Amino acid sequence: MFLIVGLGNPGAEYQNTRHNVGFMTVDVLADKFSFSSFKSKFDGLISEGKIAGEKCYLLKPQTYMNLSGNSVVKAALFYKILPEDVIVIHDDLDLVLGQMKAKKGGGAGGHNGLKSIDAHITPNYNRIRVGIGYPLGKGEKVVNHVLGKLSKLEEEEIGKNIEIISENIDILLKDGMDKFSNKLGMLTKK
Repeated sequence: MFLIVGLGNPGAEYQNTRHNVGFMTVDVLADKFSFSSFKSKFDGLISEGKIAGEKCYLLKPQTYMNLSGNSVVKAALFYKILPEDVIVIHDDLDLVLGQMKAKKGGGAGGHNGLKSIDAHITPNYNRIRVGIGYPLGKGEKVVNHVLGKLSKLEEEEIGKNIEIISENIDILLKDGMDKFSNKLGMLTKK
């Protein structure tokens, strides 16, 4: 059994922003694999279904990014899902647009959603990092960048990444992080 968490911020003003890449990915997974409708539970929206024969829960924390761990720990404890069976999908400033990486464990890299999850369930969970790049220009602040709306080009590139994740998530569930990470490396920008 797996808990797949998409990070983002709730509310219409945050839809289609760089920081909501995790929410977008979970929505695609729910649709592609015919998951149940999302229900409000665990300070989040949760849905259940199967991917490659594996029971999975999809979670979109509704606590805002900085408190994501509150929702994740509640769902993980309720369903008795260990950190190594939690998969968190999130935006990453350190990766250029179109680039993705995946790994188990590691640091938060300044990402407040990951810091919150680390504090609640330990850092020993799976991470799928979707590149959004650093802001262009010297004056733009990081907060404005991550909370900014996606451009047409960004929508296309991130849409391609989300499709790659949805087409290959079964590798992660069945064969583990190493094989999934290698597959992402072959399919995305270096």
